[in-house]
Amino acid sequence: MSETTADTTTADTTTADTTTADTTTADTTTADTTTADTTTADTTTADTTTGTGADAAADTTEGSTTGTGSAVETGTDTVVVELRGRVAVVTVTRPDVRNALNLGVLDGIEAALDACERRADVDAVVFTGAGEKSFVAGADVSQLVGYTLQDGLRARMQRLWDRIQDLELPTIAAVNGVALGGGNELAMSCDIRIAADRARFGLPEAGLGILPGAGGTQRLSRLVGLGRAQEMILTGRIIDAEEALLIGLVTSVVAPEELLDAALGTAGTILAKGPLAVRLAKLVVRGGAETDQRTGLLLERLAQSLLYAADEKAEGARAFLEKRPARFREA
Repeated sequence: MSETTADTTTADTTTADTTTADTTTADTTTADTTTADTTTADTTTADTTTGTGADAAADTTEGSTTGTGSAVETGTDTVVVELRGRVAVVTVTRPDVRNALNLGVLDGIEAALDACERRADVDAVVFTGAGEKSFVAGADVSQLVGYTLQDGLRARMQRLWDRIQDLELPTIAAVNGVALGGGNELAMSCDIRIAADRARFGLPEAGLGILPGAGGTQRLSRLVGLGRAQEMILTGRIIDAEEALLIGLVTSVVAPEELLDAALGTAGTILAKGPLAVRLAKLVVRGGAETDQRTGLLLERLAQSLLYAADEKAEGARAFLEKRPARFREA
C-alpha cells in the first residue's frame, strides 16, 4: 500500500495535555487496553485510491477522495484534520494515553467541526484515532476526578457528540482499535461505523461510579436493542469487532491496513449520490427513529416532495436513462 503522508503540522495548543494513561478503561475486566504504541501515531498515510467506493466516485467526479491530503488548521495538536478530496479525516492524536479524551481533545474536535461546516470543499467527515491500539479509549480520569455537579449539567461531551450526530454532512467512524466510554459514544454518534478486526467496544463507566453520559445510555439501545445495551452498560463487558458486527453496533469489519481506505471508499460512494438527497435522507432516518412511524412517514413524504422539485432529481433521472454517471453538483 503506497503512502501519501500529509503535512499535519498545527498550531500549539493552549490546553495542558495530561500524560496519565489512566482512562475509563481502568475497568479491570478489559485485558485489551494496553497503552498504544507511540511509534505508529500517523494514521493518515493510507493510499485512498483503492477503496471500493472510490470506483463509484472516480477521480474526475464529485465523489472523489483521491489525491494527496492537505492539513486543515484546528488550533490544537491533539486533533489533526486532513482533507482527502472532499472528505475531512479527523484524527485524535494522543496515542501515548490511548487517545484519551481531555479538554484539549474536545476543543480540537469542536474546532474541527467548525472548520468542516465552514469550508465549502468538505462534504463528508471520517473520525479515527492515532496509533495501532486505540480509536479513543475514553475520558481522561485525571480530569474526571475534578468534575462537579455543574460539569454534569453542562454535559459538554454529550452536547459535542450530539453536534456530530446532527451534522448535515455524512459522518463515518473508522474504529482502528479500542473504543471505550466516550470513544464508543463518539463512534455511535456517527452515521456509519467501520471497525478494524482488532477493535474493541465497551461502556465501562459503572466501574468508575458513573454512567455513560455522552449519549451511551440512549444510542446503544437504539443500535443493538434494549437487552444487549443494558447488559453491556451494567456489566461493563467489552466486546470484539465480530460481536459488534453481529449485534449491529458496526456496519463492517476489515483488516487494520484496509480501514482508512474502506472509510474513504464508503464516503466516496455517498458523495457520488445527490447531495440534497443524502442530507434529507439522513435527516428523515434520524428524525423518524426518534418519533412514531406515522410522523416519520410524514417527514419522508415532505422530504420526497422537496426532492421532486429539485434540479438534482432531473439530473439523476437523465443520467440513469443516458447510462452515464450523474453530475449532481453541476445540476
